[in-house]
Amino acid sequence: MTVHIVLVEPEIPQNTGNVARTCSVTGAVLHLVHPLGFKIDDAKLKRAGLDYWNELDIRHYDSFAQLKEKYPNGRFFCATTKGAKSYTDFRYQEGDFFVFGKETKGLAPEILEQHRDTLIRIPMRPVSRSLNLSNSVAIVVYEAFRQMGFPDLT
Repeated sequence: MTVHIVLVEPEIPQNTGNVARTCSVTGAVLHLVHPLGFKIDDAKLKRAGLDYWNELDIRHYDSFAQLKEKYPNGRFFCATTKGAKSYTDFRYQEGDFFVFGKETKGLAPEILEQHRDTLIRIPMRPVSRSLNLSNSVAIVVYEAFRQMGFPDLT
């Protein structure tokens, strides 16, 4: 049983490393959409992921469109502060994709428009900043696994 985590143009290596660690311990597949704001062999990235890199299914794409072409029947849930529905308002299933944007700008307007019916938001106080990317991924991934009964997790 798996879900897919998509990071679109992540900028901070430590965040991607932490997300990689979450993917490793849950069995989620990590999809990285380039360009990345760091080199994949960045020491900060490796350190944040610790020794989990060999247990990780990680895939790379030149664009979000390329990823979508590979998974034409995928269900894509896009995390954004602009979403009207909470991440808990949806029922997730095996194979779902959870899409997160770059730390400084979030997801591009065209991606949000393409997925306007599946935009998910993590409730927060109305302040100018949002949750850290890796924390947001962990919250959403564990909700998906909770809904599915934590398959393959002990």
